[in-house]
Parts: sequence; C-alpha cells; structure tokens
Amino acid sequence: MSLDPQLLEILVCPEDKGALVYVESEGVLLNERLLRTYPVRDDIPVMLIDEASQVSDDEVQRLLAIAAG
Repeated sequence: MSLDPQLLEILVCPEDKGALVYVESEGVLLNERLLRTYPVRDDIPVMLIDEASQVSDDEVQRLLAIAAG
C-alpha cells in the first residue's frame, strides 16, 4: 500500500486534529497521542473514529520503530 505524499501531509486525526504517522507495512495511520490506529484499506485511509483501534504503549513504540525504518 502506498499513499500519496500530498495526502499524508494534510491527513489529521478526526478527533484531536493532530498529525498521524503512516506505517505502510502495517496498513495503518497511527495517532501516538491517543494510542489509536486508523486502517488503510485498498490505499484509502478510513478516518472514522468508530473504525479506529486502540493500541497499547508497547504497540505504539513498535509501530513508531517500523515507521522510522
């Protein structure tokens, strides 16, 4: 999956309006502040709060490490 870099620049969390981290290999957008991920399905970000998944602090750190490469 690959998202357009311009799209990634403007995407924000629908709840806190903060920046998101794209973890391409996991197919998610991460909000590390709220410990939440939003799925990316068929290269389309699903930016609905009801579709988000809560994740643990450890999972956030794992996802950030993957995103950092």
